[in-house]
This record gives sequence, structure tokens and C-alpha cells, in this order.
Amino acid sequence: MTVAPTATPTTSLLGVERSVLGRRWTARPVDDRLVAALSQRHDLPDVVARILAGRGVSLETAPDFLHPTMRAQLPDPSHLRDLDTAVARLAAAVQRGEPIAVFGDYDVDGATSSALLRRLLEGIGARVLVHIPDRMTEGYGPNAPALLALKGQGAGVCVCVDCGMTAHGPLAEARAAGLDVIVVDHHAPGETLPAAVAVINPKRRDETTPHRDLAAVGVTFLLVVGLNRALRSAGWYAAAGRREPDLMALLDLVALGTVCDVVPLAGLNRAFVTAGLKSMARRGNPGLAALADVAGLTTPPTAFHLGYVLGPRINAGGRVGEAPAGMRLLSTDDAAEARDLAARLDGFNADRREIEAQVLLEAIEQVEGAPAPDAGPLVMAAGEGWHPGVIGIVASRLKERYGLPACVLAVEGNQAKGSGRSVPGLDLGRAVIEAREAGLLTLGGGHAMAAGFSLDPDHIPALRAFLAARLAAQLGDGILDPRLDLDGTLAVEGVSATLLEHLERVAPYGAGNPEPTFALADARILYADVVGMGHVRCQVQGRGGGPLKAIAFKVADNELGQALLTARGTVAHLAGTLRLDHWQGRVQPQFVIEDMARPG
Repeated sequence: MTVAPTATPTTSLLGVERSVLGRRWTARPVDDRLVAALSQRHDLPDVVARILAGRGVSLETAPDFLHPTMRAQLPDPSHLRDLDTAVARLAAAVQRGEPIAVFGDYDVDGATSSALLRRLLEGIGARVLVHIPDRMTEGYGPNAPALLALKGQGAGVCVCVDCGMTAHGPLAEARAAGLDVIVVDHHAPGETLPAAVAVINPKRRDETTPHRDLAAVGVTFLLVVGLNRALRSAGWYAAAGRREPDLMALLDLVALGTVCDVVPLAGLNRAFVTAGLKSMARRGNPGLAALADVAGLTTPPTAFHLGYVLGPRINAGGRVGEAPAGMRLLSTDDAAEARDLAARLDGFNADRREIEAQVLLEAIEQVEGAPAPDAGPLVMAAGEGWHPGVIGIVASRLKERYGLPACVLAVEGNQAKGSGRSVPGLDLGRAVIEAREAGLLTLGGGHAMAAGFSLDPDHIPALRAFLAARLAAQLGDGILDPRLDLDGTLAVEGVSATLLEHLERVAPYGAGNPEPTFALADARILYADVVGMGHVRCQVQGRGGGPLKAIAFKVADNELGQALLTARGTVAHLAGTLRLDHWQGRVQPQFVIEDMARPG
């Protein structure tokens, strides 16, 4: 099996200048000499060497990329600013028997971070109080009433995970009340740090760590490593007659939070996910095992399953159900409780899908019914009564549909809550922080690809203009080119289980290491029909072989789905990824369609 010759970024692949979804297909630019050298030195098939070269992997970095290990990648946690200060405070609390509070966000990164800390601390004998705020009544991040309530329950120290960087007021009130707060976060900071005993964040402006792209759960794991080391040095385990915790067993939570927070899967993050998937396959966490069962997952999990099967169910509790449910599921050791929580989260996820579909429809109607904006690469929609729990997902759908940064706002009375998602090259989080500093927002923060904020509904037009101007300034004289970067061209007869085995060497996939995407050239569509919840199932054949199963997820009502359904008997170029399909005991390759174009 070979991959088609490299094209320059400006040359369309297979001549596709505008696909069914309006994208130009381009081949990832690679150095053919590097491809040959990678293949020879590391004994790699051409397809794997070409994919590595397209992701910036060099001869020197290829071994760590192909075989990521915690031993090679895990840094000394003490290199992070304030980590040793946080460790000293937590170690003192553990040794004194002082209750420790954890305040976590309601998304997957927050739930996994909170559960990881709870599991570790309770496992070594500490008393732990956990608070996950309700999205509807408390909103995002630490709030003074909740912090003071934790103080009232006896906590002398509180660890805020995946939140806290911009909570200056609440943290100042907690400090004045005598509560020591430790912030463990990864969101972009403002001009000043919050009033806390320690602020551990790889994105601090004075931070020098090379690990700037960790999810909050990854930062939390480094804190746990440091705490475990300090307690061992202090003789805590020996004196208390306790066994040291198995930190590697906690990496299943780190993998889940890392994948779901869409941080780059390179370096330490890649090692976290690789080790975490192995841990998860052993089903040592009763909550994750129960969630996999209720989701119908019968094969060892991959990063895809974390991001698209398990993660949405954890998120559903914070979005439309019970905010603490995900954290409780991930931290319980009671199998019966785990089954009950997993079933409830699965139900919440079904509710979330229905709500999301309605809000998305109304948002699309609003965007396409509005006059074109004067300037700025931004899509924005706002609606009265929209559920705040789904606006982030709807923003993602709008971003995918229009190829632009998208913000969606839920308006309730005199407050609007917004969530935004961006595209590569435009830092939406920075623009939102600038809007907050300019006085347009009451709350706001985020990172390059995602942001959240709150404001007075009367300020929505001004916010739209502000964000559009800031994003336009970032873009400068450049243009947002709606293109699909592909790793090469395949013929239908070139797809095999052997090819998929080769591709597996590049996994785990995620942000920074996307799943290899190919153009399937000259595929004759034998049939296409709608299955499940709006999926289009196909069977295709090539000039020299086939048939090959193919599927396009959730496209029945868009341009791609309609093009596939009306293409029976015709030849098309298809773009997508390859996966193994497990069905009724049979395992065979399947092409997952992401785009389509007509030849010629």
C-alpha cells in the first residue's frame, strides 16, 4: 500500500477545489527525504513514516512519539511555580488530620481532576469535602458562599481544580475568612494572580515550564506526585502503616480528562493518554467500567471512545443533570453505586442530545437569517431560554458548520451566559479575557480554542463587535482557508486490516495528533441509507476491489448526507478516516466519511 505523492499546501488533492462541504482538499506538506529516513532508521512502513513527517516528528523525536512512556516524559513536579508550596500545605493537612476541600469544575476535566484528588487523598486516610458547582444556580468557577460553606464544614484548605484563575473576589473573601486556597488550573490568567496560597498553572505569565499545554487533570497529577513524594519523605506511610498509593492506576482519569479537554496529545500528554488507556483497559475504576458497560463499549477503549463515548456522558451531569454526578461516578469504589450513577448519566446524555438539537436548529436559523456582519471572523447566536448546559456543544457545531470561531449565548433575565469555540490560528480565550478587562463582561476566561463568559444582555452587540475586531486583528492580512488537510490518497482495494495495524502505531489520536485522514479516490457508491440517529451508512467499491463498509455520522440532514444518499451508482471521492468495525463478532475495516467531492 502506498500513499500518493506529496502536494504543496496550495495544490488541491485530486483536483478538489470545493467539496460538498465547501472545502478545498490539500495534502499535508512533508519532506520526502525525511519520510525515507524515518522509514529506514525506525523500520516503518511508508504510510506511517509519511504521517509522522506530516505531524512534525523528526528522526530524533520519533522513538518517544512511537513509544511514549511516563518514565521518559514525567518531569520533576517541583519545577512548576508554587507546586512545592501547595504540597507543603496539603502534606501538613494530611498529617494533622485536617479536612481538605476540593472545588472542581463541572466538565470532564474538572470531574476527573476532582475525582483524582479525592481518590488519592481518601486512599491515604484524609477526610475530603468536594463541591462541584451547579451550572444554572452557581455558574462557572469558585463562588464565595460555596467556599465559605466548605470552611464552615471544617476545611482549612481548599484546592480549586480546573478553575479559579479569574475568581479574584471569591478567593479574596475565602482568604479573609481564613481558608487557604490552592488553585490548580490551566486557563489563561489575567493581569494579576488571584489571592491564593499557591497558584499552579503552566500558563502563568512568569512560568518557565515546557509543559504549557497540560489539561487541569495533568497539572493535578503532578501535584499528586509531589504530595506523594513529600509524604513518603516525611515517613507518613511507614508511621501510619499504610501502603503507598498506586499513582499509575490513576492515569485512567488523567487520560479521560486530557482527551476531553482537547489539549495537544504530544510529549507528556501523549504519555499520560497512552498509559491511561492501558490502565482503563484493566477496568480497575468501577465508575469507568460501569460507564463503558452502559455505553455498550465492549472493546478496549481508545482516545476516540474517551472523547466521543465516555466524555459526553460525564459532561451530561454538569450540563443538564446533577453537577456532581460525574465526579461521584469516577471516585466511587462501590460497584452498585457506580452502575446507578452510570445509568443516570446515560439518561442525562440522552436528554442533552434532545436539548442540543433544538438549540442548534434555532441557532442556525438565527445565524443564516441575520444580515452579514460588517467585519470579523466570528459567528454569534443568542437565545432566550436556551439551556446553558448545551451552548458549548452548539458553539462547536456552529464552528464546524461555518469554519469560523463561534459563540453561543443563553439569555435568562438580566444575565447572559456564553460559550465559544475557535479554529486553529485564532485565540478566542485571549479575546474574551480582553473583553472582560475592557468591562464588557462580568466573568470571562478560557484558552485559545474555547472560552466561557457572562454579561448583561444589553452588551451582546458590543461584545460581538469587540470580539470580531480582536479576532480580525489576530488574523491580520491572512484569510481563513476552509480546507481539509489529508495524509494521502487511497484506493478502495488498498484498505486492509494490515493497513489499520500500521496506522495504530501513530495512536493515540487527538488535538495536535489528528487521526490520519485520507482521500478515498474513485469510490463507487453501491448503496446508502440512513441508520441510527441520522447516520448515513454506505457500501463502496473501487476499480480493483471491494466492497468496503463506510459511514458518515450525524449527517442525514446536511449537505454531505444528502449528497451521499443521492449518489447511489455513481463514483465519488470520499475523505475520512479508517477504523475497525466490531459487529456481531466480525471485525473489518470501515471508512468514516467526513467529506465528499465529485471527480473532475
